[in-house]
Amino acid sequence: MAQTHRLRRRLRSRQLTMIGIGGAIGTGLFLGSSLAISHAGPAVVLAYVLCGLVALVISWALAEMVVVHPAAGAFGSIAQKYLGVGSGFVVRWAYWAMQVIAVGGETIAAGVYVQYWWPRIPLWLPVAVFSLLVIAVNAAAVHVFGEFEYWFSMIKVCAILVFVVLGLVLVFFGLPHAPATGTANLTTGGGFLPNGVSGLLLAMVFVLFSYIGTEVVSVTAAESENPARDVPRAARAMVLRLGLFYVAAMLVVVLVVPWTVTSAGGSITASPFVRVFTSAGVPAAATVMNFVVLTAALSSANTNLYLTTRMLHSLAEHRFAPAWAGRLTRAGVPRNALVLSTAGLVIATVLSKNSESGAYLVLFGISIFAAMVVWMIILVTHLAFRIRRRRAGLPPSPVRLRGAPVVNVVVIAFLATVLVSTFWIDGLDPAWKFGIPFFVLLVAAYQVLRLTGRSRHAHEADLEDSTLTAREESP
Repeated sequence: MAQTHRLRRRLRSRQLTMIGIGGAIGTGLFLGSSLAISHAGPAVVLAYVLCGLVALVISWALAEMVVVHPAAGAFGSIAQKYLGVGSGFVVRWAYWAMQVIAVGGETIAAGVYVQYWWPRIPLWLPVAVFSLLVIAVNAAAVHVFGEFEYWFSMIKVCAILVFVVLGLVLVFFGLPHAPATGTANLTTGGGFLPNGVSGLLLAMVFVLFSYIGTEVVSVTAAESENPARDVPRAARAMVLRLGLFYVAAMLVVVLVVPWTVTSAGGSITASPFVRVFTSAGVPAAATVMNFVVLTAALSSANTNLYLTTRMLHSLAEHRFAPAWAGRLTRAGVPRNALVLSTAGLVIATVLSKNSESGAYLVLFGISIFAAMVVWMIILVTHLAFRIRRRRAGLPPSPVRLRGAPVVNVVVIAFLATVLVSTFWIDGLDPAWKFGIPFFVLLVAAYQVLRLTGRSRHAHEADLEDSTLTAREESP
């Protein structure tokens, strides 16, 4: 091992749930949903339901494994145990890179939202300030991070709840300055499914990205006060609430605003959330909404930086990253791993000074490709987990994914279809152009480590952990 110190178990169940919600609800719901609506029309609600079920399967598969193995690195460490050292290396580095890119993207978005109030301010300035803020929060003890993220996420949750309530009142009863819209918008502009089934399938590609981040609960297991109790509870609550928020919010959007109007949105003032708040007579609705999306972006950046730090700490423990990256402070924070994980923030600051740079397109492609591959590896790991434990005569996990292994195969096929479809979707084709070379590079890097003998240490540590697990869990 790179070091003998362990992460502190200081995160509570309520914090785990809100961290999961915070990692998944970014700016996509408030602004980016217009892209999915442009393809599916009112049927976008079905897309959010189906993709929510996919996220639920993945979260529950993770919960089943993490309850048995609440280790640092979560699904990366578990993949190493059940699929081999190479899989553990590739999935953790891929996830680290994916989230590093996401951190940078969210801080750039936060900087753009600040420019709504002060358009003359240079973009790099708020990006740099927000970068320092999320670094400071992550450098504190984990319970401080958990509490900070709890209240950050609460702002988003409250905004969505208020939006849904006001929207439903506007739909069925009307407001003083706005008559009831009724349900007519569900069928106007070409009907409920204006672009057919193909439009719904294309929308699901974009909707699926809205649920990326739900795996954060499994990463927090190593710092949970009681992972056997809290992780399954948090995973279930997080996915169900997330699905409810997304589905209810999208239903209100397509009921209140014609989908042909919403699909042309993209700015704060064009956001359907602003339209509902304006109709409800909320003063300065655009300003209020801008504050909400700003906190949404910062919350996601904060959580994603936490994820990258813990994943890099896990890599260091297995000697797949510099040993010093695994060292902890007295407060139990892998601060050196945090420093390395700020790469996305540095890139974001640099790119914000040169908006014409094509570098972010490369990073975006890697991020999309990595997300789909990581989810598929998680489901394959779960299949191996079930088989290995059954053959070893070990008791089943106290948490069980219903429908496995059939649902695993179905979801893997769905994710593979989504990944392949990005090749023909304008704006998403960088996923293949840059994603495949990135994974080839990761595999090559692992082969170099294997030839130099460094992977042997990880294999030996893995065998030791497996022996202890079997000894402790055997009936």
